[in-house]
Amino acid sequence: MTKIKDLPKIERPREKLEKYGPEKLSNSELLAILLRTGSKGINVVELSNKILKKFSSKGISKANVKELKNTFGLGSAKACEIVACFELGRRLLQNKQSVLLLSPKDVWGELKDIRDNKKEHFVIFFLDARNQEIKRETVLVGSLNANLVHPREVFEPVVRYLAAQVIVAHNHPSGDPEPSEDDLEITKRLIEAGKILGIEVVDHIIITKSDFLSFKEKGLI
Repeated sequence: MTKIKDLPKIERPREKLEKYGPEKLSNSELLAILLRTGSKGINVVELSNKILKKFSSKGISKANVKELKNTFGLGSAKACEIVACFELGRRLLQNKQSVLLLSPKDVWGELKDIRDNKKEHFVIFFLDARNQEIKRETVLVGSLNANLVHPREVFEPVVRYLAAQVIVAHNHPSGDPEPSEDDLEITKRLIEAGKILGIEVVDHIIITKSDFLSFKEKGLI
């Protein structure tokens, strides 16, 4: 049996999560972090694989303590931890409302936190096919120019979030929403990169404290 401590540090689930984030871990590695230790003759990752194979990735989220207890040596404590983890996840997701972004004004409303910021914030909304927000990320803070905003920063997370389309937005601290030459060049590059990847850049929206400008509405996309 290969023990977890015998693996290279970068292959250990906890160290891997800390370095790369939870998105890069498999289901069995995430479960292994919950379980912490394996059982007799089996390390924690192998134990996690066996549990997921028995219950399936979806089935384990609905398993109760009685079903989990004594499965491949699981005790009451670990069974309770697994059940508690999935129940907490369900409750948090039930309270999460999907944001539907259908217009530039919707985006402007979502960006209250950066409207009057003194630095430019370049924000990406990752959307599903129904225009619902999956994730919002700020990819750059500071003065924007075409050399600083690279398509990879925008489209690399698309695969991670399984997004179908993106909306690009940034603020103009000057209060003037009119696009600069760099704004136009950045948008052109992102649209071209999106076409290659099959990801639509729905709009680029420049926001200020009291106004906004949509590239789509202006015929710039």
